[in-house]
Amino acid sequence: MNLFNRMIKNMGREVGLLVTLFLLVAVFAIIDPIYLSPANLLDIVDQSTINGLLAIGITFVIITGGIDLSIGSIMAIVIVSVGWFLTKSGMNPVLAIILGIMLGALIGAFNGLLVTKFKLQPFIATLATMSIFRGVAYIITKGWPVLNIPQNFRNMMDGDLVGDFPISIPILLAFAVISHVILKKTRTGTFIFSIGGNEEATRLSGINVDFTKVVTYALCGVGAALAGMVMLARLGTGEPAAGQSYELYAIAAAAIGGTSLAGGKGSIIGTLLGALILSALKTGLVVVGVDSFWQYIATGAIIAVAAYFEVVQSKISGFGKRLLGKI
Repeated sequence: MNLFNRMIKNMGREVGLLVTLFLLVAVFAIIDPIYLSPANLLDIVDQSTINGLLAIGITFVIITGGIDLSIGSIMAIVIVSVGWFLTKSGMNPVLAIILGIMLGALIGAFNGLLVTKFKLQPFIATLATMSIFRGVAYIITKGWPVLNIPQNFRNMMDGDLVGDFPISIPILLAFAVISHVILKKTRTGTFIFSIGGNEEATRLSGINVDFTKVVTYALCGVGAALAGMVMLARLGTGEPAAGQSYELYAIAAAAIGGTSLAGGKGSIIGTLLGALILSALKTGLVVVGVDSFWQYIATGAIIAVAAYFEVVQSKISGFGKRLLGKI
C-alpha cells in the first residue's frame, strides 16, 4: 500500500497532465468530431516530435536552474551542416546522423562552458549564442537553403515505420527513455536535481557542479540536433532560418510538464505530456479555424498559467509542511 501511495504521489502531476490532455481532446472533438479521427490523433503525436525532442533536452538545463535560448539556432547549424554532409560530400546517412548528434552535443557543451568557466548568466550567454549560431548557419550556406536532401536520409528520420506510423515517434520515445534513465536512475541525474535545489550546497558537498552543468547543456544540444534532423528530413531542404522561435515552445512544454523554471524539479514524462498538450491545442485551434496569430497568444498564456500554477503549488506545499509541523 505504501508503494502504491508513493507511486500516486510521484505520478500525481503526470496524472493531472494526462487528464488535461484528455479534456482538451474531448472539447475539440465535441466542437468538431473530425478532431478525433485516428489520422488527426496520429498527426498530433507526430507534430509534437520536434518540440518534444527540444523540450526534453532543455528540461535538463532548466532543472539545474539554467535556460538555453539558443536551441533554435543549434537546430539551424545542425540542419545546414548535415545537409551539407549529405549533398556536398555524399556522406553515408548513418554517419551524417552520428556527426549531427556529436555537433549538437559539442555546441551545447560550448554554451555550458560559457556559463561555468566564463561565469555568464545562462540567459545572457545563450542569448548571445542564439545570434552567433544563427549567423554561422547563414555563413555556411551563404544564405541559401541546402537542396536535394537524399531520400534515404529522409526515410531514416521521418519515413513511415509501419503503414502510416512515422519513425520520428520512436526516435522521440527512445530519446525520452534514455533521458528519463539519466535523470532518475543515475548519479548524474541526482546531481542535476541537487544543483537546481541548492547549487552552493551541492558544490560544498564535493560534486563537480561545472562538469554536470556542461553535460546538461550538451544533452540539450543533442535534443536540438535530433529535432533539427527530423525537421531537415521533413522539409527536404536545409534552411538556415529554420528553428526560429522553437525555444518558446520547448520552454512552454517543459513548464507545462511541471519543470520548475526556478530549478530543482521536473520530469521527462511531464515534459512529453506538455509537448503533447501544446500540439493538441495547436491542432485544435487550426481545426476550429482560429487565426494562427492567436496561437502565439495561446502559447504565451499557457506558459504564464503553468508558471503561476507552480507558484500556487509551492505555496500550498509550504503551507502543508508548516501545518504538519505544528501537529
